[in-house]
Amino acid sequence: QVQLVESGGGSEQAGESLRLSCAASGYTYSSLCVGWFRQAPGKEREWVASISTAGPITSYADSVKGRFTISQDNAKNTHYLQMNSLKPDDTATYYCAASPQGCWVGRGILRDFAYWGQGTQVTVSS
Repeated sequence: QVQLVESGGGSEQAGESLRLSCAASGYTYSSLCVGWFRQAPGKEREWVASISTAGPITSYADSVKGRFTISQDNAKNTHYLQMNSLKPDDTATYYCAASPQGCWVGRGILRDFAYWGQGTQVTVSS
């Protein structure tokens, strides 16, 4: 079992920044793939970024590449999503997720992620 708790969502103007946090606990896996997904109203949940706890291997969706940065503090079992240059299209509920399988390079497959946080809302106004 893996428990994930997100924090850091909120409302910002376009062009501003937010940092999301995901605290992980309760797991005994030697490594995890931790991903961030988002879901806007009326749309499917989409992968945003992922990182392997075994090493700094990161991947990003094209829509956020160059603006978002995923990182982690393994000592704190906490993962972060730094979101810069926010756009109104970034408005969504953001979810942290974990998979005991390895991370794919360049993509994140929703069904691979067995553990999910409760989500945190991000709203970007123009």
